Amino acid sequence: MWSIMRTRARTMTRFVLTQSFLPVSPNLCNISPLLHCSPSSVSLGLTGSSSSCEVSGRPFFSRSFSGLQTMAEDSITYLSQRAAAEIDETLMGPLGFSVDQLMELAGLSVAASIAETYKPSEYKRVLAICGPGNNGGDGLVAARHLYHFGYKPFVCYPKRTPKALYTGLVTQLESLSIPFLSVEDLPSDLSKDFDVLVDAMFGFSFHGAPRPPFDNLIQRLVSLHRDDTAGKKSPVIVSVDIPSGWHVEEGDVSGEGIKPDMLVSLTAPKLCAKHFCGPHHFLGGRFVPPSIAEKYKFQLPPYPGTSMCVRIGKVPQIDLSAMRETYVSPEFLEEQVEANPFEQFNKWFQDAVAAGLREPNAMALSTAGKNGKLSSRMVLLKGVDKDGFVWYTNYGSRKAHELSENPWASLLFYWDGLNRQVRVEGFAEKVSDHESEQYFLSRPRGSQIGAVVSDQSSVVPGRQALHQQYKELEEKFSSMSVIPKPKHWGGYRLKPELFEFWQGQPSRLHDRLQYTPQEIDGKQVWKIVRLAP
Repeated sequence: MWSIMRTRARTMTRFVLTQSFLPVSPNLCNISPLLHCSPSSVSLGLTGSSSSCEVSGRPFFSRSFSGLQTMAEDSITYLSQRAAAEIDETLMGPLGFSVDQLMELAGLSVAASIAETYKPSEYKRVLAICGPGNNGGDGLVAARHLYHFGYKPFVCYPKRTPKALYTGLVTQLESLSIPFLSVEDLPSDLSKDFDVLVDAMFGFSFHGAPRPPFDNLIQRLVSLHRDDTAGKKSPVIVSVDIPSGWHVEEGDVSGEGIKPDMLVSLTAPKLCAKHFCGPHHFLGGRFVPPSIAEKYKFQLPPYPGTSMCVRIGKVPQIDLSAMRETYVSPEFLEEQVEANPFEQFNKWFQDAVAAGLREPNAMALSTAGKNGKLSSRMVLLKGVDKDGFVWYTNYGSRKAHELSENPWASLLFYWDGLNRQVRVEGFAEKVSDHESEQYFLSRPRGSQIGAVVSDQSSVVPGRQALHQQYKELEEKFSSMSVIPKPKHWGGYRLKPELFEFWQGQPSRLHDRLQYTPQEIDGKQVWKIVRLAP
């Protein structure tokens, strides 16, 4: 990533100017002499130029399963060593960034990329191997964030830098009781003790042959790749910005270098990243301002939402049969649960809210008409009390039509972050018009107009027709303070006759507690039984 503290900026720039570079297309020399161009790359789309360059044009994006955006590799910017150094100098010069700011953001990006791909339930033990420079500092920061993400990090930091920034990072890790291991303390077989190895030894400014003890550490990572090809399970390797030992522009020249499973490029990928063949390539370092992108005539992929990383290239092919999670949850025992399932539901629902899960009130509603054909959809719970679970919809919709023929339905809540789900079965009936009216008036005005516009489940000529009708109704209701509830819109209440509370456990020995009503001495109570997982 960035390799220069402000006091070293001029020296480092002089150094990188002496390096050899791939040829630059003469048609684009007026854009920037620091960016490698080739006839086969993606067009910049600049006025007056038909040339193409490795600088990104408007990229094509697709969604990965995780929700992160991905960027096509053939439209990405690849920086030369010289360009990368000059960008660092600009960031820490005119733009006012400090080295510790950039290091913090870089390390967080690395940790976020790891967490996106390698879940702590499967890859808990992480060894960060940190070099003496800023790349090593990124690794130290990443280890701290991984600790807070639920991993168990270890750090090997054999050549410590005696500067306040680095000693402070060490102190922060020690305060979390994160173990520091010397090279001698490392187990002979890294695959037995660690699930993830973070290669944070050398960044893009490194040149020459690695010296002890890093030459040996690199070889140990290389040998893990050989073990993997021999069928022996080995930990995944995550390289920070540059796989240690690679040439920053030419990559693994000898073919005998580290073969990381993940590369986290920082700021923008360096030219060596073109030779990365692992399954996971992420971009991190969400700090590049528009002025940098404009100056160097490239565009970085947009980071989705609040994410600190974005995937580059295709999502690796997934073996569905091999996808599994190892659930780790507290015991869920009969003697600990509430006697009333509504109270138990409220308890778990509050846990889901407190955990910050997105839309914890989302539930799958399954219905079937008189023909017995099932249909399911996600709806939002808008009320729950001793009488049942309430949601609102269009009375002309498919679910409403099916409920009119067959009132029996089921609800399913799934709270992934807590390894929990709740299934509720019962019969549904419409709530009173007054109750529907009260809720309708509480909705945002746009949602009220949307309910009037949508003839739910009917065929429409296109999205534009909906927008046009919405615009017309918006104008129609502009002078009205209250929008009347349409007659075709209202709520349902499902009255439960069965609850099942499910909690994931290791080895698929999940907890399943079922509540069903029964009458004892003329009084209705809930019977609790445990079901086999």
